Amino acid sequence: MMMIIEKLIGTTLAARMADKDDGSESKDNDEIQVADSESGYHSAVGMVFVFNLIVGTGALALPGTFQDAGWLLSLILVSCIALSSYITVTYIQECMSYSNAILAHQRRPSVLNSSQNSSHNSDVTEQSYLLSSSAASENDFEIRECVELGKMVHLFFNKVGVVIFYICIVVYLYGDLAIYSAAVPKSLRDVICVYKPADANCSMGWNDTWLTDDTQCFPGVTTISRMSAYRLCVALFAVCLGPFIFFNLKKTMVLQIITSMMRWFSFGTMIVLAIYQLSTNEQKPQPKIADFAQVPNLFGVCVYSFMCHHSLPSMITPIRDKKRVSLLLRVDYLLILGFYILLSLTAVFAFTHIPDLYTLTFEPSKCQNPDNPAPAFFQYFLALFPVFTLSTSFPIIGITLRNNLQTLFLTDGKIYPFLIRRVLFPLLVLLPPVAVALATNQVDILVGITGSYAGSAIQYFIPVALVYCGRKEVQKRFGSVNNYSHTSPFKHVAWLIGLIIWAVACVVFVTVKHVTTGQ
Repeated sequence: MMMIIEKLIGTTLAARMADKDDGSESKDNDEIQVADSESGYHSAVGMVFVFNLIVGTGALALPGTFQDAGWLLSLILVSCIALSSYITVTYIQECMSYSNAILAHQRRPSVLNSSQNSSHNSDVTEQSYLLSSSAASENDFEIRECVELGKMVHLFFNKVGVVIFYICIVVYLYGDLAIYSAAVPKSLRDVICVYKPADANCSMGWNDTWLTDDTQCFPGVTTISRMSAYRLCVALFAVCLGPFIFFNLKKTMVLQIITSMMRWFSFGTMIVLAIYQLSTNEQKPQPKIADFAQVPNLFGVCVYSFMCHHSLPSMITPIRDKKRVSLLLRVDYLLILGFYILLSLTAVFAFTHIPDLYTLTFEPSKCQNPDNPAPAFFQYFLALFPVFTLSTSFPIIGITLRNNLQTLFLTDGKIYPFLIRRVLFPLLVLLPPVAVALATNQVDILVGITGSYAGSAIQYFIPVALVYCGRKEVQKRFGSVNNYSHTSPFKHVAWLIGLIIWAVACVVFVTVKHVTTGQ
């Protein structure tokens, strides 16, 4: 199995040495950003950033999938995915270390080259090869330079592997944008649609479960249904946030702090309200223990809920004291797993029905709903929580996708017209997810599909292939793969094979369920 991976996406040292002539290596070196120890942040801050990066939309979809799939089955699966995701995170960390060492050794010959006469280029090339192949020290493997996944795949994969990576990351980012394009307008729609039919039977279920997409949205306006209002909100969302994709946008520290505070205030409020509901509700729900028919969406949501691999280098590199990075990741994953279990179990044992977005559980009800424990202020605040927080991430993800599309399809160094780079590619980013959101507002299905396929590739297959090819490359360049400070504790090849088998089995099971059930 490992041989198949190597043949498909692995590169050889000779192949990359030949690639130097096309300037790809100099491009990588120019783009490397060296972490400034003085401008970096404390490991505790890095822990918070990684925590916030992982806990996002997936957390809002997790309680509903827990209820659908059964609390015990969900508990087992989310624990297994947390462990497997943590293992592959350590592989990304290890590959970051390998990349730093390789790039450092690649730049050392450049100093030698600059001092040589141009007539001795062949001799210098041979000297450069030998120098870059010399033994490396522990210091060479320290993570000082921000090496993103895109740069890693250029170091360790051949052209086929690079294309596969970009396809996976592009599909995943498209899924991300589609989820945001549906989640934000759906939350906004459920707040602004205030119509209540005269014959509404609130006893049919709590939290307005009698409402459908065809129900009238506004009193006195029969032409606008709830689905029509949702699509108008999608259009408004695209018009307001879409233009940011055409320009460059940077996250500010103030924006991060504000959204982080709102996120944790909201999640804390939902947990407290669920516990209150659980303690005061006399007729407690009887949640299912296991429903294997719901595993496909559960798997996708769980994978999506632990995703941080694509942005991990930019989070880890600025940390000043990287000796504690491994401990930081372990603590983060344990805290996140505990948080997900607390959030989801309090939800399934407190409420009889949980929507695909957990915040909708507390939305303002058209009925006098005794099962909604939230005061009026918190009803509106939680209902609008996705609008405030997810909207800030949409332009950033869109710009990331735009840059990846340009890297995939445009030739480096070639000048392209303004309309292609600044108009065509932003439109290619914006229009498909908006079209998906106009077609469906089922966020749980979008999360499930995105996580099950593209998410599985980024969380399992790519890290395993990277660390396998990275270890082979370090072995060729430096003679051995030692236990450096950032080497994953899951070093045996059996872990790689086990993760591939686990990921393939899960994806096959999900696909079979989708085909047999037609969902």
